[in-house]
Amino acid sequence: MSSTESSTYEGFTAEERAAMKEHAQEQKKAARRGSRADKAAEAERDMLAKIAELQDSDRIMAERVHAVVTASAPALASKLWYGMPAYALDGKIICHFQPAAKFKTRYATFGFSDQAKLDEGAMWPAAFALTEMTPEVEARIGALVKQAVS
Repeated sequence: MSSTESSTYEGFTAEERAAMKEHAQEQKKAARRGSRADKAAEAERDMLAKIAELQDSDRIMAERVHAVVTASAPALASKLWYGMPAYALDGKIICHFQPAAKFKTRYATFGFSDQAKLDEGAMWPAAFALTEMTPEVEARIGALVKQAVS
């Protein structure tokens, strides 16, 4: 195989294209919403409906992540972000849950954006692999989310 064959750009995967379409739909839907309270309530309903659609282990983890995040940082607004549960402060994503099935990965992840106040030295983790929700994992997520919005 020549070097040009091995470096041929294949484009986005079907999962990536689907996530981009979901994001465009989320943006259009958000733009059509009414008052701020209506927007928040509808965004919460949309996110909970999306969580309910997830496969077993992803759904269970997403439900627990949602409970931990909302209890740890009530100021965060629930929303969908590229079809994934996410949490925002002043309209900016702070953290999100990526189901394993979303991009056909072997584990789900819980990640933070650059808006999260997790800076520690010259390098710090911004995403964490999740294989199950244990009390220790829930406590760690809760502490990280509190720090992220501090």
